[in-house]
Amino acid sequence: MNTARLTRLLSLCLLASLLGGCASGNRFASRADRIRNVVVIYAENHSFDNMYGMFPGANGIANATPEQFTQLGHDGEPLAELVTWGPDGKPAAGFPRMPNKPFRIDAPPVNRPPTQIVPSPIHVFFHSQEQINGGKNNLFAAMSNVGGWTMGYYDGSQFRLWKWAQEYTLADNFFMGAFGGSYLNHQYLICACVPRHENAPPSMRVRLDADGKLTRRPDSPPASQGPVKVYSAYGGEVTADGLAVNTVQPPYQPSGIPPAAGGPRELADPAGASWMGTPAPPQTAPTIGDRLSDRGISWAWYAEGYRRAVADGRQAPGVDRKIIYTSGVNSPNFQAHHQPFNYYLRYAPGTAERAAHLLDADDFLAAAAAGTLPAVSFYKPAGKNSQHPGDSDIMTGDAYIAGLLEKLRASPQWNDMLVIVTYDENGGYWDHVAPPAGPGWGDRFGPGSRIPTLLIGPRVKKHFIDSTAYDTTSILKFITKRFGLEPLPGVRERMGDLSNALD
Repeated sequence: MNTARLTRLLSLCLLASLLGGCASGNRFASRADRIRNVVVIYAENHSFDNMYGMFPGANGIANATPEQFTQLGHDGEPLAELVTWGPDGKPAAGFPRMPNKPFRIDAPPVNRPPTQIVPSPIHVFFHSQEQINGGKNNLFAAMSNVGGWTMGYYDGSQFRLWKWAQEYTLADNFFMGAFGGSYLNHQYLICACVPRHENAPPSMRVRLDADGKLTRRPDSPPASQGPVKVYSAYGGEVTADGLAVNTVQPPYQPSGIPPAAGGPRELADPAGASWMGTPAPPQTAPTIGDRLSDRGISWAWYAEGYRRAVADGRQAPGVDRKIIYTSGVNSPNFQAHHQPFNYYLRYAPGTAERAAHLLDADDFLAAAAAGTLPAVSFYKPAGKNSQHPGDSDIMTGDAYIAGLLEKLRASPQWNDMLVIVTYDENGGYWDHVAPPAGPGWGDRFGPGSRIPTLLIGPRVKKHFIDSTAYDTTSILKFITKRFGLEPLPGVRERMGDLSNALD
């Protein structure tokens, strides 16, 4: 091929590439530009199959193959039956042994209605990786504290949120941003990053074997005889290279770690607490809040029970704190590790940024009613309303979140609003779809299992199932593109930007 012809060919290829990029950008703009307010409601701990596995037309449990749902023991052999383990490591009273396949929680012989609080499967980083088992999804029972309970699911048609999913868009190919639990996935919601904790003590460090898997204790039983035992109940909070992948507490109040005796009441005791280790140091990685503020775009993180939790957290050591991690009818059960901006130096106590952007649920409801919500709102229900197994029943949170949606639909800002109802992670429950992997899709930290996600609003497609591949970082991608922000480094390149759900 001569030089002139090669030059012309390269020029045509470049032009086509540029036009394709422009067309893609124009498609996003034409769909997203009328969105003036983005609201993210972040619920807790359910896989897609666990809640929406029976949704008509979605990729649900009926599509799961025996290879995807048959659970194996650590020896690679199929389990003869599914046993639910209790806290004592023995078969849980009142829970029947089940065949090795998915089962209805709310139907015979299990018969646990969604108004009951049910066991909470372990949901932490290294357990999650092993459960997924390279996309085979066949070690959920073996790598769980509750065994076969991980295979349970509900008929979700009794949920109020199911009706919203029918009216608007249900995303059936949306994955949790990171392996593991709530703490890390809240970080992925705001920064697509893993906090650093280089000076964590040895007691917080993970113990892995030569294959990079959790080191099991010598007395760890076969999966058919009891729950797995590893050297840390949570598999280790911090990696060898100083990354906090499992729950560590924030350095500022409200924190699960009280203030130091005689120390500043706004801070967690840097020496830590015996059952929680030491708090994370103040973080400095960029967040979506930083990006929005740098462009002058309004935003806020609203948390149910926040003001009460701040006051509770500032009490002296030894005083019984009645809000933070406390369940009961009079407590919201505020979860400090679900407040991701409280880990960051830019939002430290006493800063103007904290006062402007870390707000209470009452502020959200007042702003929604008045039509003064910021351009981007994150809303975090407290434990009693988050649908977290073990902390609350699924129906209470369903009614609570549906009530929030009704208030948003009555807001003067509704016509230009996109509401994303999603879940932080799968709660240790099985899902049959393999998370995307490979360059641009996944990395060392995720994505993890599929989670339910609803996209709601007047600009959203009606009666639609969106099977575009998304993960938690897709929310960041949408906000970034919609408001012209500098992209965050951890957002996954090939994941969708949510625009396919918009009309």
